[in-house]
Amino acid sequence: VVYQTPKPTGEVYFTETFDGILAGWVLSKTKKEDTDDNISKYDGRWEVEELKENTVPGDRGLVLKSIAKHHAISAMLTKPFIFDDKPLIVQYEVNFQEGIDCGGAYVKLLSRSDDLDLEYFFDKTPYTIMFGPDKCGEDYKLHFIFRHKNPKTGEYDEKHAKQSVADLKKFYMDKKTHLYTLVLKPDDTFEMLIDQSVVSKGSLLEDMIPPVNPPKEIDDPNDKKPDDWDERAKIPDPNAVKPDDWDEDEPLKIEDPDAVKPEGWLDDEPKYIPDPHAKKPKDWDEEMDGEWEAPQIPNPKCETAPGCGPWVHPVMNNPKYKGKWKPPMIDNPNYQGIWRPRKISNPDYFEDLHPFEMTAVSAIGLELWSMTSDIYFDNFIICSEKEVADRWAADGWGLKKLIASANEPGMFTQLVTAADDYPWLWVLYILTLALPVGLGVLFC
Repeated sequence: VVYQTPKPTGEVYFTETFDGILAGWVLSKTKKEDTDDNISKYDGRWEVEELKENTVPGDRGLVLKSIAKHHAISAMLTKPFIFDDKPLIVQYEVNFQEGIDCGGAYVKLLSRSDDLDLEYFFDKTPYTIMFGPDKCGEDYKLHFIFRHKNPKTGEYDEKHAKQSVADLKKFYMDKKTHLYTLVLKPDDTFEMLIDQSVVSKGSLLEDMIPPVNPPKEIDDPNDKKPDDWDERAKIPDPNAVKPDDWDEDEPLKIEDPDAVKPEGWLDDEPKYIPDPHAKKPKDWDEEMDGEWEAPQIPNPKCETAPGCGPWVHPVMNNPKYKGKWKPPMIDNPNYQGIWRPRKISNPDYFEDLHPFEMTAVSAIGLELWSMTSDIYFDNFIICSEKEVADRWAADGWGLKKLIASANEPGMFTQLVTAADDYPWLWVLYILTLALPVGLGVLFC
């Protein structure tokens, strides 16, 4: 395979292939806030190296190397992206080369500001968009988060896209390189793709949590439920009277009058007896361990008898039992429904019809913590044309996909490997393969 470093075919705001020297990327020199001092430093190690499996000769990527450490690295865009009339496309490759236990591989697009210093990039650095895979335990996520500026207060709130209903597990566990793409459009819609297939899409106005725009009306916090408000849909019938023959003293269970002790029941034999063959251990110290007693075993005389020990009369449900009398329930004539406070106009209400018009971005960063090492990143591109991103993917990720497919084991090897993980498959193989062959030989 002849690999050539991908080159963009149109206008771009940022590209990175990591095939040359690591130029333009800045390691953070600060610490993570609200964390113990011994682990707060961004001292996680990064390396530029080839893939461990399905290697493409000459192709290298950025690899997160440390376990249980904070990592932060960032780079300025070639030119800032301003949210006006062009789509935003963010695309890059990730390979969890050792699988992933708990950790993320998402990117942050850092908000443009006059005081942005990449050497001090940390978890509280203002960002506009966060996008990418994240996993902990059995929780598999693909994040898309954007920070929305409240037009009334000027404060920022995080808006999270609803999680995809697609099964994402294989993308984290198969140790293959996958392509992650976010497409954000000026019509306030978005798409998230993995390997160029849409796994989630929606509207910035309708599919974010919490919603961009607050409700026009809210519950009046000063409205209180009246003391005489009746929320009971049913009430005990006030006119009901306990029947004269209702006996509340009858027990739930009574002795079965028809029960008879089985013939041959051994009343004088205990169910368990000391083991006659047991011997006190030689190192038994009665002063320290107390008086030695042989362990109990089932009484052999009870094995052929219907039972041993004192016979107890069995009990049965009492047919006369009625329990404590309660009046029947009837519809409440005074029922007023479930009380709810009245609605008032929301003093914090605003309407942002175009949340796509976000804060401009001027840098890209990876700020990550992971319990698994060797997370591989490659071929970042930020642009506005899907055709440019697709061509970029064909020259990079497409080649990795081709090589990985060529290196896939044959069908027989895959069947044996699967049976190693799930031994019950051997039974299925025998039934579906060996049995028909045996029957064919027999009948022939």
